[in-house]
Amino acid sequence: MAKQNIYDNDAFYNNFKSIRSNKINFNDVIETPIITAMLPDLSGKRILDLGCGMGQHAMQYAKCGAESVLGIDISDKMLAYAKVNNSAENISYRKMAFEDIAHIDEKFDVVTSSLAFDYVENFGLLMKNIHSLLKEDGACVFSMSHPISTAYDGVYDRYTRTETGERLYANLHNYGIEGIRHIKWVVDGYELYHRTFATLVNDIVSAGFVIEECQESRVPQDMIRKYPEQFGGVVHHPDFIFFRCRKA
Repeated sequence: MAKQNIYDNDAFYNNFKSIRSNKINFNDVIETPIITAMLPDLSGKRILDLGCGMGQHAMQYAKCGAESVLGIDISDKMLAYAKVNNSAENISYRKMAFEDIAHIDEKFDVVTSSLAFDYVENFGLLMKNIHSLLKEDGACVFSMSHPISTAYDGVYDRYTRTETGERLYANLHNYGIEGIRHIKWVVDGYELYHRTFATLVNDIVSAGFVIEECQESRVPQDMIRKYPEQFGGVVHHPDFIFFRCRKA
């Protein structure tokens, strides 16, 4: 299976780093509050953070009292940043692709991932491997791009707009056709995988999980009014989807 490593592209990495340095961004305003609210008590738990990126979530979990946090990522640049800026005695980082996690010789109480599973070609196999890495009654809590969002393939404008540019509604294109998408986001040829909502649910359940909670991205109305260009589209389509699953 393909192992994408777009974050070691200089242009992409520098742009992503710039976005995350701005306090008004999708990760901090939308993703982090929702996934944090869905987490179980992390006190004394062993955590595996898949696609840990710059390590913000790993540091968050460490501060919540986790016994240990192992963050894995395929990007050298992201891991280098994490080790400098989000390090603690109970955090360790390891370079590894999603496709190789079956080789981890440990068991965890909680497995998490923040907006990284879009890059996985075989989502069903990933969920089975996560299930194997969890202790009995362990939890997997993750976010990823919503299937309505990944259905966008860059061919058409994402929104139908008024003459003044106001977004009337989001356009949906080839939702029922699953597989890889190539779009332009900072760089040409940015790759992610689209799968339907039904595929996500069935792959999670087939791996042996019970789905305890599912959420979709939302933004407080005051933030939408204050930053309409950044967050105005959220009322038309959810950017992210969130699951909390329990090992049955």
